[in-house]
Amino acid sequence: MNLIKKSIGIILACIVTTGFANNFFFKQEEPITVSTQPVELPVIRIKVEPLKIDQQEMFLDAIGMRESSNRYDVVNKWGYMGKYQFGRKTLRNLGYKISKKEFLNNPHLQEQAMLDLLSHNKKILKNYIIYWDGKTINGETITESGILAAAHLAGPGNVRRYFKKGKDFSDGNGTKLTKYLTQFSGYELNIK
Repeated sequence: MNLIKKSIGIILACIVTTGFANNFFFKQEEPITVSTQPVELPVIRIKVEPLKIDQQEMFLDAIGMRESSNRYDVVNKWGYMGKYQFGRKTLRNLGYKISKKEFLNNPHLQEQAMLDLLSHNKKILKNYIIYWDGKTINGETITESGILAAAHLAGPGNVRRYFKKGKDFSDGNGTKLTKYLTQFSGYELNIK
């Protein structure tokens, strides 16, 4: 019986202490009221500049991807070198007197050589670009970038032959001039 009284006393002490603690430590807050009136928020204005896309860089990247997976150090089985698969003869014709090793180890030089080739081909094909840019052949729109890509693949003479006689050219891999003419069409270039 004594043990029961002690247990009841301890339980009552816990209840009283807990009730006291709840009232002392956990003070009840005032109820929250919600306004039904509209709240005017400040207007934040953000100026968004249009994204500038360098079409020429995209064009070069696309050709590089097609030619070599954008690898500067690659040489194919016919000896064409670098990101854009230049032949030694083309490099010599552009005025580059450089060894294979130097060419493959110099990405900046390869990029410059490609710009020089595009400029060279644009001068040669100027009248074809003026005449054909925006026209369609077999449902495909012809553009300057497509013509210059085709000239990179096949040379400007084969591009002229295609426009004059309809004769398509294929490289050693079987890639047709017309594939480049359409695949790389529509880029805005800044080639002089």
